[in-house]
Amino acid sequence: MADTQLEAAFQAGASTDWYGILSSMPFIVALLAALSCAAQTADLVVIHANIYTGERSRPRAKALAVQGGKILAVGDDLGRHVGASTKTIDAKGATVVPGFIDSHGHMRGLGESLENLDFRSSKSSGAVAAMVAKEAARRKPGEWILGRSWDQTQWPGSEFPNADELSRGAPNNPVFLTRVDGHAAWVNRKALEMADIQTATPDPAGGRIIRESSGRPSGVLIDRAQELVRRRIPALTRGQIQARLVRAAAECARLGLTSVHDAGISAEDLAAYRELVLSNRLPVHVYAMIRGEGSLWEEYLRRGPEVGEWLTVRSIKLMADGALGSRGAAMKDPYTDEAGNRGLLLLRKEDIARVGKAAVKAGLQVNTHAIGDRGNRTVLEAYAEALGGKNDHRFRVEHAQIVSVTDMPMFQQYSVIASMQATHATSDMRWAHLRVGPQRIGGAYAWRKYLDLGVTVANGSDFPVESANPLWGFYAAVTRQDQQGSPAGGWMPEHRMSREEALRSWTLSGAYAGFEEKMKGTLAPGKGADFVLLTQDIMTIAPAEILRARVRMTVAGGRVVYEENP
Repeated sequence: MADTQLEAAFQAGASTDWYGILSSMPFIVALLAALSCAAQTADLVVIHANIYTGERSRPRAKALAVQGGKILAVGDDLGRHVGASTKTIDAKGATVVPGFIDSHGHMRGLGESLENLDFRSSKSSGAVAAMVAKEAARRKPGEWILGRSWDQTQWPGSEFPNADELSRGAPNNPVFLTRVDGHAAWVNRKALEMADIQTATPDPAGGRIIRESSGRPSGVLIDRAQELVRRRIPALTRGQIQARLVRAAAECARLGLTSVHDAGISAEDLAAYRELVLSNRLPVHVYAMIRGEGSLWEEYLRRGPEVGEWLTVRSIKLMADGALGSRGAAMKDPYTDEAGNRGLLLLRKEDIARVGKAAVKAGLQVNTHAIGDRGNRTVLEAYAEALGGKNDHRFRVEHAQIVSVTDMPMFQQYSVIASMQATHATSDMRWAHLRVGPQRIGGAYAWRKYLDLGVTVANGSDFPVESANPLWGFYAAVTRQDQQGSPAGGWMPEHRMSREEALRSWTLSGAYAGFEEKMKGTLAPGKGADFVLLTQDIMTIAPAEILRARVRMTVAGGRVVYEENP
């Protein structure tokens, strides 16, 4: 509080709320916090640590104390909080940072990827087909074969594959393989037959059936065309959904994630989450986004936000367009490498604005997937109509990958959060310029432009599209290089983050994007005890060493939810 404000407060007389006034002064806040916890015994104390708190008032410390799932104190010597029942962790110089927050992931998808075939390292369509044939040999005829993460940009020729390759090794099993970005599927002839997809089958709204020169479906389905086959796949049981969520959550905890924004859940997912919370089987906090309009969204429009320590539901996930890798992202002008194709716009501006206005009225948040420059412009115009100007509704654009530089100020004008994924840039840099050309690439994965505009950039991975490892995302944010250190100096290096900015994007900015910055994102008394012990100091080591850093321990809500070699 400024001196003039303090003097005016004293002159206001006895009715003044002195505690409120004094509490607004930083040094008094620190004093009150110190007095309030001076004699309290901690449940857990970490000592001899190299702590990065994320707090500007006290950025570094050597110890922290936890009580009742919250941080009791942060300092250098917290022996006064150690009692007979206190668990003490000697960090032995290990680096401690706030728990990482992945602002855009897919928990059920991650659990599925840990169970089904994974083609992330496959270097040809033939290699994928061989894995499918091996799987078919041990399956009964008619059983579905599922897999994920094929990427034709890593194969010779970079062309989409064909159904016949899969059919040769799996003629009697329907096959559904999701592309790495989740916006395309590669299926075999059996699956096409079961879905009755023929030469005369029209492209569905918001989707595209890739065809051979004769017009026959090739076996690749883009965006909403995937549903023609996916709806034939047997639905998961509640137990199967829970098992996948548990497996994904354990993997997140192992990697140092203490909070995940699950970008698109169903009513079945929500029911599974609630049971996991009640049975204390969820080791990470989940900020769940409702997947599109429907009965679940209507329910929350009536009831408003649901805010809990381990599960919060207060937002909707919309899909404005497809993805760049499958040329489904909506572009203002045709793709540079496919004449006449401007991608797929999946929602009209009017529909997004309508949802936005309803969300504002109900106190809910809108988070819209937009990758192409036309998709992003459509979303920003819709948000402008719903929001009207500066606000605290914290609407988000998920990905914001290709944005016209002239459109970027709209993020700042309407208080829109850029929810971006650093590893998308380092994965796509091999071919992104081929898709969009030399002019549009200037607005590609350009998080520095948003930061310079004062826009909040919340980082994430979009797992299982990318690895869920936040340290890989931290590395990509500060280097803009692949894991082999290429290109030298980084791809479009002017957009690199400093390490402090990168850590904030993975912690406090993620908390802010979920209205949780007062509860998490930094290590300060009163906030949730979410933190990670690392094997190396990612704020000072050589960039390449960041990739070799590991998580020694993950603590969420004051509980040790992962420990390396305990």
